[in-house]
Amino acid sequence: MLRIMAAASEPMRPGDLARATGLARSAVDRVAATLVHLGQLRTEGRELALAPRLMELGNAYLDASGWSRALRPSLERLTRTLDESVSAIVLDGCDARIVGTAVPPGRMIPLGFRVGDLLPAERCAAGAVLATAWDPQTYAAWRARQAADPLDAAFPAVPTRRTAPGAEQAEADFTSWVADTAANDWALDDQLVAPGLVALSVPVRAPDGRPVCAISVLAHTSRHSADQLREHALTAMNEAARDIAGALYDTSGTPAAAPPPASPAYTDAKPELGPSFLQALARGLAVLTALGRQPGGLTLSEAAEAAGLSYPSTRRNLLTLRELAYVEQHGRRFLPAPRVLELGYARLSTLTLADIAQPHLADLVGQVRESASLAVLDGAEVRYVARVATEQITSARITPGTRLPAYATSMGRVLLADLPAAERQERLRAMDPRALTPHTLTSHTALAAAIDEAGRAGFALVEQELEAGLRSLAVPVRDRSGRAVAALNIALHAGPEPPEHSRDFMLPALRACAAGIEADLAAAFPHGSVTTP
Repeated sequence: MLRIMAAASEPMRPGDLARATGLARSAVDRVAATLVHLGQLRTEGRELALAPRLMELGNAYLDASGWSRALRPSLERLTRTLDESVSAIVLDGCDARIVGTAVPPGRMIPLGFRVGDLLPAERCAAGAVLATAWDPQTYAAWRARQAADPLDAAFPAVPTRRTAPGAEQAEADFTSWVADTAANDWALDDQLVAPGLVALSVPVRAPDGRPVCAISVLAHTSRHSADQLREHALTAMNEAARDIAGALYDTSGTPAAAPPPASPAYTDAKPELGPSFLQALARGLAVLTALGRQPGGLTLSEAAEAAGLSYPSTRRNLLTLRELAYVEQHGRRFLPAPRVLELGYARLSTLTLADIAQPHLADLVGQVRESASLAVLDGAEVRYVARVATEQITSARITPGTRLPAYATSMGRVLLADLPAAERQERLRAMDPRALTPHTLTSHTALAAAIDEAGRAGFALVEQELEAGLRSLAVPVRDRSGRAVAALNIALHAGPEPPEHSRDFMLPALRACAAGIEADLAAAFPHGSVTTP
């Protein structure tokens, strides 16, 4: 069901999922209820949509494999050096799965694929690199895939072929390309993956010499021909590949250690949800997520402890997941397989802060019946990035992109409070606060005290300082490191009730909404900076 939803361009209704999966509608409803409870799906009216916390499954693979830690610095350095998009690609069955990307900063239309995208091995340079270590079983699986899908219709990341190549000719061309790649130690794709695109790939090797990953640089033919790209990029790419191998392996050839990411253990929701909660599904997902606790994966007993399940239950789930190719076993250790990334990771990896916050804002507004917004600090101002307004006559006319002075807003104060003391003082000194209403704080001393209080309390309440009749309550929204990346507020009419009444009534709902956004941000941006519109 998740694979079908990931391939769809829009949210789907349960009835459509029942027809697409062949499952009974009652089964789809139970699966959906379980995944919604786990935060991996969300409802949009009568439709179901993928939720950011579904990315926890893909993050478990990236953490356990070591890619999340090993790739990022080298890929970002390489894209700055070459001014082209770069990707890291691993073998998934008989094809190529993107596990890391970096794009040149400031490029209006950057090329490249998304983490999680699957490419046909015979149509990308990375596929030729990885195929240099294929065994007969992998070649057999590749031939079967080609026969079943000669036009590459199952690969949404690449254009579908117009005509199918002959099987014998396709295999002869590919094996010849792989042989050249093995001899050269690089592969060049001249518009195979898509018209107008060229790519160069080099291997990242394990200590035993196996290619465990391919680093690929993608360029448009308007910037480089295939040969020009090789001249431009090959030396820097080989250096990056060596750096990645050094980060991935220690001298013994085992994955180097890294701090384990947080992973929630299984909790039984059967008493709460009754028959609609599928314990087997929830337990399987808990085991899969728990495997990301440690680079190199976990033993069966370690997985049981991490998932909060019994040894027999964990064993059954691991064997089932291994049979479905979502888990790999290396000796006594189990770790997620690259195929986990097919469960919506590519689609969800493009979400921005605003995309993630919007459904949470809508839920908050439905609960408190007042307008809610999300903003980021931008110099001396706050810039709105998401908003859900009520239809009340007193609603403020604010849209995403609106800028307001940080000193006179509740969101500005909680964001300023999170800055290091020296930076906060520097920003305050640079401000020239003026009275927007008779209530506006204009003294630097009074503003500093209000900001300090916001930091201590964990919220800011601003009463008619920005505009007469407007009351605003805000809390910070933090990323996985604890840094406040945005502020969430409720804006309402300053009626006859005292501000403390609004605070006591609104603050719990506001904090719960912020916690929901933070949980999604932790899944969507576990290792990098949060993307704002």
